[in-house]
Amino acid sequence: MTLISAAGRFRLGDRDVNRMGYGAMQLAGPGVFGPPRDRSEAIAVLRAAVAAGVDHIDTSDYYGPHVTNQIIREALHPYPDELTIVTKLGAVRGADASWIPARTPADLAAGLRDNLRNLGVEAMDVVNLRVGGMLGPEEGSIEPAFTALAELQRQGLIRHLGLSNVTLGQLEEAERIAPVVCIQNMYNIVHRNDDAMIDAIAEGGIAYVPFFPLGGFSPIQSARLESLAADLEATQMQVALAWLLQRSRNILLIPGTSSLDHLAENLAAATLDLPFDVVVELDAIGAE
Repeated sequence: MTLISAAGRFRLGDRDVNRMGYGAMQLAGPGVFGPPRDRSEAIAVLRAAVAAGVDHIDTSDYYGPHVTNQIIREALHPYPDELTIVTKLGAVRGADASWIPARTPADLAAGLRDNLRNLGVEAMDVVNLRVGGMLGPEEGSIEPAFTALAELQRQGLIRHLGLSNVTLGQLEEAERIAPVVCIQNMYNIVHRNDDAMIDAIAEGGIAYVPFFPLGGFSPIQSARLESLAADLEATQMQVALAWLLQRSRNILLIPGTSSLDHLAENLAAATLDLPFDVVVELDAIGAE
């Protein structure tokens, strides 16, 4: 039994995965652009994550661009049979490191080809359609883009489809086109806009994958979290991750890091059992 197995498992597509996964975004350079400062440590982090039981890696070919997927391939290919790799489509990077929407059918097909080539696979396990803006989901139809991904799925290039940075209404629109296996949105102790969505999709067996577990905290909220973490002899990140794991059984985590020490700290959050009174205090932080 691995350390992270303490968090349990949940169905993602056609596989049960450990709820503690790994997000590869930080393997690229500063600003998620260009090569990493230390490529050898990036490779070591990936190998250590898989050795520790991580069987769900989140990535995108626009991290770098191309850099992160190429590092994943160098570190892990040929991939273990149990490893699920999830990517995102919907953007490209400009020469100035800008993030440019890319959601036409041609854009999505080209982005998928880049992922397949750089990861060295014939089909992606899961592809999330990334929509919305930098500050969160935006209302509007996603039918053309999701239909294009569903067609790529029918061609056998994608096994399962997901969504990122979306509203509940956009999820409902997508499900009329093809099954959705996961939602990836911003959510944490203080950013609770998706409470209703998490509960709704849990009933349907859809995974919820939050990003930015420490994003959006005010200085006062951060200070309170730091105090609670100190009482538990844990880090703020460990407490934030443990709270997410206890929030709902359909939550899968993808904390990212390019440091071996931080990787070990993050994975150890799977064994942190928050007492009821601490959960109440954490919930109160989010209600402020």
